[in-house]
Amino acid sequence: MRRDRFAPDPETIARLKELSGLNDNDVQKVAELGRLVHLPDSWSLILETTPADAAYYILEGEVSVRRGGEEVATLGPGTFIGEAAIMNHSIRSAAVVTKTEVTALNFTPESGRELVAAVPSIGEAIAEADAERTADNAGE
Repeated sequence: MRRDRFAPDPETIARLKELSGLNDNDVQKVAELGRLVHLPDSWSLILETTPADAAYYILEGEVSVRRGGEEVATLGPGTFIGEAAIMNHSIRSAAVVTKTEVTALNFTPESGRELVAAVPSIGEAIAEADAERTADNAGE
């Protein structure tokens, strides 16, 4: 995994704004708190049943979400992953492995919580996504 300081270059800022629908001030806050990471194909970035240490916002590429080794979802650009566990201080409920090369913003538990406090719409979107995933998991 290559990890760069996230210098909010115009191209990445434009991509983030396009995917997220956030206003300029909120995009800037995301840029300040996230770290840009470039992940190779087949990289395990989240391990099932482990403590939460990071969340990611996918800018480019696709990831496979797996439970018990079985793929349950494929997620791509514009998706937060791992956010529920860092917000709830919980154990990971699934593994996440890159299916392609992925460019993402990485958030620590601290920066993730700071982001939700600074940009309420992100907190609302995370809560909605978490509720949908919980409902989907209950229906399995």
